[in-house]
Amino acid sequence: MNLILDIGNTLQKIAVFSNDEMVYFDSYQVITEDILQSVFAQFEVKYSIISSVADTDAYIVDFLQSHSKLIHYTQQTKLPITILYKTPETLGLDRIASAVGAATLHPEKNVLSIQAGTCLVFDFVNEKKEYLGGSISPGLKMRFEALHEKTKKLPYISPLISTPTILGTNTLSSLSSGVINGLCYEIDGFIDNYKMKFKDIVVLFSGGDANFLLNSIKNTIFAAPNVVLKGLNEIIKYNV
Repeated sequence: MNLILDIGNTLQKIAVFSNDEMVYFDSYQVITEDILQSVFAQFEVKYSIISSVADTDAYIVDFLQSHSKLIHYTQQTKLPITILYKTPETLGLDRIASAVGAATLHPEKNVLSIQAGTCLVFDFVNEKKEYLGGSISPGLKMRFEALHEKTKKLPYISPLISTPTILGTNTLSSLSSGVINGLCYEIDGFIDNYKMKFKDIVVLFSGGDANFLLNSIKNTIFAAPNVVLKGLNEIIKYNV
């Protein structure tokens, strides 16, 4: 079995795969050694991999190295896709994994993978399994925080309220309208532009805010909450 750690800006996720099937998943604010010990007590893990947006705590690396065969995942790791990004050394490991997962879920298709989390991230892999790039902009919560922190009087409001109408009739509904509707228009606009450039695109949607935004997107998109984890599992399989 393969153990996957996906350490993001907001949550740290842990998953176990048996071949192509995810048999365990959970998420935490911080993954501790006790959590790792509990998972290893439940499953016979042979290989492991870590994808992190920041430096990984030494105790996690030491634990995985002593209890499994740890795949050292970097921008130089062998991949089942071809990276055509002009600066691959700066490409986020989570973005690579998302592209690998997208290509695995929809082989021989043009796939746009969108992650709506701390940041709004677009990653595109074509029908030849070539990763071409994408875009990064602030996520939902970050936009609300910026409006509050960079102004003197605008309040901070929780993003996870019902999608507003266009016409905000007070400050709170105006903020909600601008941020939430603006983000949805941005997503639809990007999708429309990709569709003009590439034929027969499959659009995948994942991330912490995906379920909240899913029904407000006009384009046809498919929820793929585990696309990054799926990609990391494929990277393990490709390297062993």
